Amino acid sequence: MGELEGSYRVIQTPGTRLGAPFNAGISTLEAGQALSANMSAAGKNYGRGLQMRVVGLDESQEFYDMEVISLPSPSPHCIVGRRLVNPCVSRSPPGPANTLFRLSVKFFPPDPGQIQEEYTRYLFSLQMKRDLMEARLLCTENTGALLASHLVQSEIGDYDELGDRDYLRLNTLLPYQDKVQDRIMDFHRRHLGQTPAESDFQVLEIARKLEMYGVRFHPASDREGTKINLSVAHMGLQVFQGNTRINTFNWSKIRKLSFKRKRFLIKLHPEVHGPHQDTLEFLMGSRDQCKIFWKNCVEHHSFFRLLDQPLPPTKAILFSRGSSFRYSGRTQKQLVDYVRDSADKAYFIAKEILTTERTYLKDLEVITVWFRSAVIKENAMPEGLMTLLFSNIDPIYEFHRGFLKELDQRLALWEGRSNAHVKGDYQRIGDVMLKNMTALKEFTGYLQKHDEVLTELEKASKRVKKLETVYKEFELQKVCYLPLNTFLLKPIQRLMHFKLILERLSKHYPQDHPDHHDCSEALKEVAQIAAQLQSSLIRLENFQKLTELQRDLVGVENLTSPGREFIREGCLYKLTKKGLQQRMFFLFSDMLLYSSKGVTATNQFKVHGQLPLHGMIVDESESEWSVPHCFTIYSAQRTVVVAARSEPDRLTTQITKSLQRKTEEHLLNVNASAFLGNDVSVEQESEDEMSSSHGSLDKQAHHRANTTLHVCWHRNTSVSMSDHSLAVENQLSGYLLRKFKNSNGWQKLWVVFTNFCLFFYKTHQDDFPLASLPLLGYTVSTPEEVDGIHKEYVFKLQFKSHVYFFRAESEYTFERWMEVIRSAAGRMTLLVPRVPAELNRK
Repeated sequence: MGELEGSYRVIQTPGTRLGAPFNAGISTLEAGQALSANMSAAGKNYGRGLQMRVVGLDESQEFYDMEVISLPSPSPHCIVGRRLVNPCVSRSPPGPANTLFRLSVKFFPPDPGQIQEEYTRYLFSLQMKRDLMEARLLCTENTGALLASHLVQSEIGDYDELGDRDYLRLNTLLPYQDKVQDRIMDFHRRHLGQTPAESDFQVLEIARKLEMYGVRFHPASDREGTKINLSVAHMGLQVFQGNTRINTFNWSKIRKLSFKRKRFLIKLHPEVHGPHQDTLEFLMGSRDQCKIFWKNCVEHHSFFRLLDQPLPPTKAILFSRGSSFRYSGRTQKQLVDYVRDSADKAYFIAKEILTTERTYLKDLEVITVWFRSAVIKENAMPEGLMTLLFSNIDPIYEFHRGFLKELDQRLALWEGRSNAHVKGDYQRIGDVMLKNMTALKEFTGYLQKHDEVLTELEKASKRVKKLETVYKEFELQKVCYLPLNTFLLKPIQRLMHFKLILERLSKHYPQDHPDHHDCSEALKEVAQIAAQLQSSLIRLENFQKLTELQRDLVGVENLTSPGREFIREGCLYKLTKKGLQQRMFFLFSDMLLYSSKGVTATNQFKVHGQLPLHGMIVDESESEWSVPHCFTIYSAQRTVVVAARSEPDRLTTQITKSLQRKTEEHLLNVNASAFLGNDVSVEQESEDEMSSSHGSLDKQAHHRANTTLHVCWHRNTSVSMSDHSLAVENQLSGYLLRKFKNSNGWQKLWVVFTNFCLFFYKTHQDDFPLASLPLLGYTVSTPEEVDGIHKEYVFKLQFKSHVYFFRAESEYTFERWMEVIRSAAGRMTLLVPRVPAELNRK
C-alpha cells in the first residue's frame, strides 16, 4: 500500500494491496460449457481430482487442485475434499471440473473506527465495494457517489479528470454509475492527499451510518401474518418491514433463542416487555431456514462478545467452519498486541513517531491552509509579511508531508498491510529516520527565521487593523484549538520530540542490532540541529507566552518589552476589605502583576496592581494577620497581603535589587497542593456525550478561554515557564478508549496531549477537536478495586468528583501516556488537600 499514497497514477492489479500474486484467472471450462454440466462430469471422473477457483474480496483468483473422496451433491456449493494437492499450480488431467468459491465478510463490526489493524479495515472496504456494485448496500444515489469517490481515491490517488474518466469507464462501482459519474468526480476532487488507508476508513465510516449496513435479510412473518424480514447485527436482532427497520432486540435483553419446526422464538428478560410478553414468535419458510437463522444468531452473538471479553485460560474458542485457537486469558486483540510488544518494542516507538507526526502535520495545516485562506480571503496581510511567513513554513510542511508518507509506508510493511516484500528491512525504522533527519538539516535556515516571523506577525497585527480583526476571528474558529502563534513554534518543538524519541529508540536497540547504527546517527543529526536552535526556542516560547498574556489581560501595556521574561502564573488569595479574595498573580523578571477575572463578554482578566521587583521585600506575617501561610509583599507603591494553602519555602528571604531567577521563582514556587482553594468551584466538565465542539473551559463566544491563565484560575493552581517548556517536549497522540465514571461503554477517540490539555477527536483525520480536557489540577493513577475496571492498560484521571478512565492499546502506550502526563505537570499526581476553615471566612 505504501508506494500508492499521495498523488499517484498506478492502477492496482487485483490482489496487489493484499499481497497476492497476479493471476490471470483463466477458466478451464470449454467454450459454451456450463458449470452444472461440468459438475456432472466430475462424478464420472471420480478419483481424477477437482479444481477449485477461489475469488478473493479484491477479485484476485487462486486455483486449488483437490482429490475427490465422494461424489458432489447436485448443489455446486457442497464439495467434500481430502486435501489440497498444490495451491495455485494446476496438475489436473485435461478438462477437470472448475468450481467457483467467493470469499466474503461474514461479520460486520459495531464501529469500524475500533478496528485496530488497517489491513482488516481494507478487507471490510472491499466487501463494501462489492456490496455497492451488486446493489446490496442500500443508500441514496448521492451517498453511493460519495462512497465510490473514496474507492476511486483509494485505487488511483488524487483527482485527475482524464484519469478518473478512464478508470470509471473500465471499472463499475455502482449499478447507476453513468448517471452519477460527474458527482463521483466532483467528490473525488475534494479528497486531495487522502491515502488509501484513509479512503478505506471513510468508506466504512459512511457505510456504518446507513441503516442497512451489514444487514442480511431472512424472510419471515409475525403472529398477525405480516410479511417482515429478520436480520442479525452487532447490537442484536433487527426486524425490518421492507427496507425500514421497525425494531431491534438488544443481545443484552435476550434471555434465550430457540426454534420449533418453522417457528423462531426470542425469549426476552421479563423487565423488557413485562412478564406476560417475554416471548416473541416469528414464522419462517421452513425448519431448515429456521435452524440456519438460529445458528447464525448464536454465532454472530458469540463473535462480538469474543472481541471485547477476556477468555478463560487455555480454553479453545471455536470460530466459524471449525477453525480454532487458544488464548491465556486474553482477547484476540490483546494477544496480538502482547506478542508484538514482547517481540519488538521498537514497533510501538515507530508507531508513536507516526501518530505524533500526523498531529504535527495537522498543526502545520492550521497555518499553511486555514490561516492562509483567511488572510487571502480578506486581503488582510501585507505582501512582505505573506512572503516571509509562508516562504518559511511551506517548505517545512512539504518536507514533513513526505516524511509522514514514508513512515506510513514502513509501518504498513511492518504490520503486513502492504504488498511490498523487502527482506528484513520492513521491521526497521532507523533508515527512514536517518534519511529524513539528515535532510532536515537543509531547513535549519528556515527554522532560524521563525523568531523574525513571530515578531513581525505580532507587529503587523497591531499596526494593520484588518489583520488584527482576521487574527482574532481566526483564533475563535474550531480549527485553531490553541493560540495561533503557538502553531508557529511547532516546527522547532518537533525537533525536540525527535530527539527524545530517537534517544528512546537508540537505548532500546542493542549495539549489534542492524537498526542501532542508523538510529544513533539520526540522533546525532537531530541533536546538532536542536542545539543550534535551543536558545531561539527559549526566546520564542517566552515571546509567545507574553503575547498570549497581553491578549488575556486588560490594564497593562507593552508586556512584550525587550528583556522581560515570564516566570510563573498562579492563584493566591489577597486580603481586602471584604476578606480574602481570589486573585491571579503573574511573576515576570522585572515585575509582579495581580488581577481578577472580568465579567465582560471578552472573558479577559483585569489587572489591579503592577509592582516592580526593584526594591521589593517579602515578609512572613501570620502572627500579625492570624491567617495561616500568609505573607506580605512590600513595594515602593503599596503593600499587599496574600495567603497560600500551605507554607511556602523560605519566603522570608528579601528580594534585593539584583534579583536572581532562583529568588524570583521562590516567590510563587508552590505546587498545585500549595495554593489556596475554596468551595467555590467553577468546574464545568460534564460526563454527557461530547455535544459541544469546545471544551468545558472554552464556552465564551468572544475570547479564547482554555489558555493556562483561565485553567489556573478555575483549578486554583499555578504553572511556571519551565513547566510550559517541559510540557511541549512531552506531546503525544494516538487512539485511546475513554470511559466516564458512570457510563458502561468505552468510546474510541483520537487523543492529542499538548499544552497541559487532552483534545478529543473522532479520528486522526478530523480538522478540529470535539472537546478538550485541561489537566492542570487532575490526579493521574491506575484504577482501584472500587472503580470496577477489569481491563488492562487503563489509567484514571480525577479532579474532585470528575473521573475519567482511558484505555491504551498496549503496555508500552499505556506507560507512555502515564509518563508524559506526569512529566508535563508533576503536580497532577498530588491529591488536593481540604481548604483550612480559617481561609473560607470573610
